[in-house]
Amino acid sequence: MKTEPTSHEKEKLLAKNVEMAGLVSYQENSIISRQIISQKGGNVTLFAFDRGQGLSEHTSPFDALVYVLEGEPEIMIDRKPVRVKAGEMVIMPADHPHAVRAVEKFKMLLVLIKS
Repeated sequence: MKTEPTSHEKEKLLAKNVEMAGLVSYQENSIISRQIISQKGGNVTLFAFDRGQGLSEHTSPFDALVYVLEGEPEIMIDRKPVRVKAGEMVIMPADHPHAVRAVEKFKMLLVLIKS
């Protein structure tokens, strides 16, 4: 479930120190997402994955940067596993198949630049 930021929510985040991981919560057997920025040129979205949850293989026409805030996912890129830990990032290249699986529950920031 993806939620668009309201103008009121966006104002609460502008020009302030914000602890990112606290902006999205875990939910049992679910993937929760919260869009922080949504612009024509790209999106910034926070995700919280419960253990065992994942996104099936897909492609995107844009590079996507994943920064792990908590926990540990396994990200498959071109069917090769990449384990990413808290404090680490990986770039999923455009037009390459990728998938995400929560080895343990984790939170990530996804930055997608379209132009």
